[in-house]
Amino acid sequence: MSIKIILAFDFGNKNIGVAIGQLITGIASPMNSLKVKNGIPNWVQIEKLIKQWNPSIIIVGLPLNMDGSEQHTTSCAKNFANYLHNRFGISIYMQDERLSTKEARSELFEFGGFRSLNKDSIDSKSAAIILQDWIRSYLTVIN
Repeated sequence: MSIKIILAFDFGNKNIGVAIGQLITGIASPMNSLKVKNGIPNWVQIEKLIKQWNPSIIIVGLPLNMDGSEQHTTSCAKNFANYLHNRFGISIYMQDERLSTKEARSELFEFGGFRSLNKDSIDSKSAAIILQDWIRSYLTVIN
C-alpha cells in the first residue's frame, strides 16, 4: 500500500485535535480542532475531513499514563479508532501520545506566548506531534 496523505486525531472528551501530513515531506500540520458534544464526536465533520483529504491511513493518539498503563481515556480513544475504521474502512494506527500535550504547549508558548495557548491550538498541535512521531517511527522502520 502506498501511503500518501495521513490524517491524525488527538481524541478528547471535549475536543479532538486534527492534523494532516504526508511521508514525502515528513511534515505534519495542525488543522482546526473538532468539538465533542456529550462525549460524542461530530461524525459529519469527521466525514467531511475524510472526504476532503482522502487519507491512506489514520493515526489516533493513544493516551497512556507515564508508566504505560491505560486510563479511562485510553478505552475511549480505542473505541473512537475502531469506529473510524468500521465506518470509513481506512486503516487505523494508534500512536503513544504521552507528553504530546506538554510538548504542544511548550512549542506554542515559544512562538506565541500565552495568547497562543488556547485549547483548540493545543489539541491540534498535539495531533501534529503525534503524527510527526508516527512518521518518524515509520520511516525508521522502513529505512
